[in-house]
Amino acid sequence: MAFDLHIPPDSVGLVETRHLLLEETRNGFVLESGAELGPVTVAYETYGALNESHTNAVLVCHALSGDAHAAGYTAPSDAKPGWWDVMIGPGKGIDTTRYFVICSNFLGGCKGTTGPASINPETGAPYGLDFPVITVGDMVRVQHALIGQLGIDRLLCVVGGSLGGMQALEWATRYPDAACSVILIATSHANGAQQIAFDAVGRNAIQADAAFQGGAYGDGPGPRRGLAIARMLAHITYLSDQSMHRKFGRTLRNSDQLGYHFASEFNVETYLDHQGEGFVNRFDANTYLYVTKAMDYFDIAAGYPSLDAALARVRSSTLVISFTSDWLFPPYMSQEMVYALARNGRQPSYCNIRTDAGHDAFLLETKDLSRLVSGFLIHTLHPERSCDNCPPKPCDGQDTAVPDADGNRTLSRSRRVDYDMIVSLVDGGCRVLDVGCGEGDLLCRLQRRRNIIGLGIEVDQEKVVRAIGCGISVIHANIDKGLAELPDDSFDYVILSMTLQVIKNPALALKEMLRVGRKCIVTFPNFGHWRVRAELAFQGRAPVTARLPHTWHESPNRHVLTIKDFRAFCAQFDFSIEKEIFLHENGRARVLPNLRADEALYVLRKS
Repeated sequence: MAFDLHIPPDSVGLVETRHLLLEETRNGFVLESGAELGPVTVAYETYGALNESHTNAVLVCHALSGDAHAAGYTAPSDAKPGWWDVMIGPGKGIDTTRYFVICSNFLGGCKGTTGPASINPETGAPYGLDFPVITVGDMVRVQHALIGQLGIDRLLCVVGGSLGGMQALEWATRYPDAACSVILIATSHANGAQQIAFDAVGRNAIQADAAFQGGAYGDGPGPRRGLAIARMLAHITYLSDQSMHRKFGRTLRNSDQLGYHFASEFNVETYLDHQGEGFVNRFDANTYLYVTKAMDYFDIAAGYPSLDAALARVRSSTLVISFTSDWLFPPYMSQEMVYALARNGRQPSYCNIRTDAGHDAFLLETKDLSRLVSGFLIHTLHPERSCDNCPPKPCDGQDTAVPDADGNRTLSRSRRVDYDMIVSLVDGGCRVLDVGCGEGDLLCRLQRRRNIIGLGIEVDQEKVVRAIGCGISVIHANIDKGLAELPDDSFDYVILSMTLQVIKNPALALKEMLRVGRKCIVTFPNFGHWRVRAELAFQGRAPVTARLPHTWHESPNRHVLTIKDFRAFCAQFDFSIEKEIFLHENGRARVLPNLRADEALYVLRKS
């Protein structure tokens, strides 16, 4: 058909917004405030196909200004697709060839779901401010009723950004068995004072508009100026200083000269004008009041002694994503949730994506966000330990050797002799923390061969993304932050593999590892190996070997240590050595290890 030729091949295509009256609300729906509302109609869209077992359903929760139209086009003439079309569709992060995707307009919305602009059956007029105050919990209860009425007993995943992330977190705590997993993006367990303050200013701008008329503006123009100002203010919080400087700087829109008047002159001013004008044409002012108040009321820890106690209810696998330049929901808010989950014995995955896009990055950022969501969902759908769904890399590690350019025998990149030894030392079914886990190769191997419960800590973003893509639970953090937030004796083994030489404070790191773990396994390259000595003695150059592959100016190594150095180090700091194993490319080095071993493995225990 000629009319839809503009639709990209990775789009879900033409879609229809449907409306469903929720049966359980037909006779009234009691809200958390105690007020009663009903009946409730929900607007929703679906993409992809539900499988026979009904196990591939993904619920997408939208943010403040979103709606049910998340992907595709409602008509051939649409200029733009749905609000998250970059993420939803064939081959995208939420792949509609794999998953049945549902997105509904939340309770209190103005895009088809019952809200302040809906007709009050008791009066025949719009509710306006007669609409009862709602909460995020009320929104999720309505979503839960919708999912049940669609015939789905358990969701594969609930995913959302910003307010959508709050809804996903509410799902995980209110209905802990209703979803296999949740993805929380650029969100928090509760609004902070700054967020509440911005919301309050926006609501005041709306209510101060003379056209507000106490919320009873009906079909009239309503408080357009007040709503536009609220939107302009909010939109500033969605951006970052870097992105605003990059996009606008101090450039003027139509002139090189200052006009010496109060009309919008700077490009950033006219951009905000455009945002405000566009918003008032598609959004209801009363809905803005209700939804921002629901966000301010949201506090998942309310009624519990701590956030840890509240998140103890979570049984879903969890992926948390933040953005470095997001100052509306700063990364520390995501990290609070991540470590609360970890302290409850869960294995959350977390990545803090580098970007200057600010809070809006979850709508704009596609590469790493899509990879994270895609990998996490695939391994939620297929939890069995298999590398078939992993990114192309040697997860299992093959003990092979290949010739280099000079014909010399070298180890393949997949070869890690210490990994084989570590696997033999770790008990089956135990809890393992891998510090500096890289792409998760060791944890993957331990999960497959020892059925361990594993968690990694890794500072490199690309490695975190790849590890999560391989179904490994990883927290994106440096060693100091990652360990300090974990409780005592929470792991059977803490592993530091080929990382000791790169960390800033090895003594502190090992003390923390032995605090959180019953035993600690440490491996490091031995700088006393004969090849290293030979390079220095006969060539007078910093050594480059299989275990020390970097040139001096590219090396991440902070410390140069030998086996003898490590023994003295353990004695100095009172680290008890339970076992020491010395390795070279052909296996164990039992004679003259400080000379012949290119790698050392130590098992340490609490003193």
